[in-house]
Amino acid sequence: MIDGLLLGLSSALTITNLLYVAAGCLIGMLIGMLPGLGPISAIALMIPISYNLPPASGMILLAGVYYGAIFGGSTSAILINAPGVAGTVATSFDGYPLARAGRAGTALAVAAYASFFGGTIGVVLLMLLAPALAGVALSFQSAEYTLMMILGLSLIVTLADHGQLLKAMAMTGLGLALSTVGTDLASGIPRFTFGRMDLIDGISFLLLAMATFALAEALLMLNRAPQESSSPPAVTTASLRLTRPDIASIIPAISRNSLIGFLVGVLPGAGATLASFLAYGSEKFLNKQPNPAFGEGNLRGLAAPESANNAACTGSFVPLLTLGIPGSGTTAILLGALIAYGIQPGPRLYLDEPTVFWSVVVSMYIGNLILLFLNLPMIPFLAKLLNVPKSILAPLIIFFSLTGVYLVSFNLFDLYLMLTIAVVAVWLRLNQFPMAPLLLAFILGGLLEDNLRRTLLLADGELAYLLDRPISLFFIVCIAVTLTTALIKHLTVRPAE
Repeated sequence: MIDGLLLGLSSALTITNLLYVAAGCLIGMLIGMLPGLGPISAIALMIPISYNLPPASGMILLAGVYYGAIFGGSTSAILINAPGVAGTVATSFDGYPLARAGRAGTALAVAAYASFFGGTIGVVLLMLLAPALAGVALSFQSAEYTLMMILGLSLIVTLADHGQLLKAMAMTGLGLALSTVGTDLASGIPRFTFGRMDLIDGISFLLLAMATFALAEALLMLNRAPQESSSPPAVTTASLRLTRPDIASIIPAISRNSLIGFLVGVLPGAGATLASFLAYGSEKFLNKQPNPAFGEGNLRGLAAPESANNAACTGSFVPLLTLGIPGSGTTAILLGALIAYGIQPGPRLYLDEPTVFWSVVVSMYIGNLILLFLNLPMIPFLAKLLNVPKSILAPLIIFFSLTGVYLVSFNLFDLYLMLTIAVVAVWLRLNQFPMAPLLLAFILGGLLEDNLRRTLLLADGELAYLLDRPISLFFIVCIAVTLTTALIKHLTVRPAE
């Protein structure tokens, strides 16, 4: 490993590759800040350029765009409640309340530090554990994936505030129902499409997230605009310094959720979005009496998903580089780029193309450093977005939200559907229905259905099949502990008057 690391350093620290890392990070960060445009769009735009570069330089550029987009997506989530990428939806749960409370600088600084340390921990784990974790990823079968999805759904009881458990469960049911819209992959039969070809492929997660958060927030913003006359305090460089209690609060959250994010990212099909939700739910579960409450500007609730989604991005390179298995749409594009270079990812990549492997690994850490130093000086300027009058900012959010969704599908029906969902989401939010369970259930619904179907076929009606697998048994215990503890808390602790 030492020889490989030295080889990667000698390649990544050349002036040319450092420029590619910086360019990829900057481009990815800027695209990630735009609502609706995620890392897939960013990488797709850069692939024609990368083909003219050497393999190591091209992959360094594309990898920089990938985690730069995740890094930058938190900015719009925190400032205007419009997650730039799907992996930063959970960031808005506490990031946006912090910004509305006049702590935008603190929120952006915590997001930058959590992203940096999450990515750094991910890189270290990638170097040390990649071969071993590749074997663990292969041992995950449909039973383990099914139970992991159920564990994710069980965290919904932790996302619900006191007195809102039934509302959270109702939103979970709605999210699972929406995830069934489209063509059933097993039978090929359209479900709940009402004869519309526009719904054959189902509802896009991007559309749902932008409608329930960005668009709904813009409509609520227009409703509040006449009553809001004061502007938030200016963000200065001094406001970016975290106090000792703040640092002591976020360090444990960053440490444990970086590990969670990396391990989830290693599993093909999981990804940064699921990692961020699991991190947020587990952090809320572990903190018994947070102050302020989660969803009201808790720093741990911001640091947890930010560290997890960046660590998951790094973790997703484990199955990509060591097994040749893309864990998400983004890594599928990266896989295509590798194959276009004539490089076959897999167990022999260490031996056949060590320069490419170790250059990408080393560039990840360099890229995280570059992103940190790019982000921090920009925070005072980015926070000025909050000083824009709401009557001007809200129409801009609506425009970028609609444009971002349209540029993905080029389908007007998606815009009509998005507006309809946004209006319903406004009514639900005004009646205190939480949006997080809806999105989490929607993410997990399709994965749960597919893996549950395969699990039932393999089990052949014998539930003992699950108990014979150690990883499955571990997940069953986790589900039981999570549900029991959370339900006891909901039943015994009364909300403050």
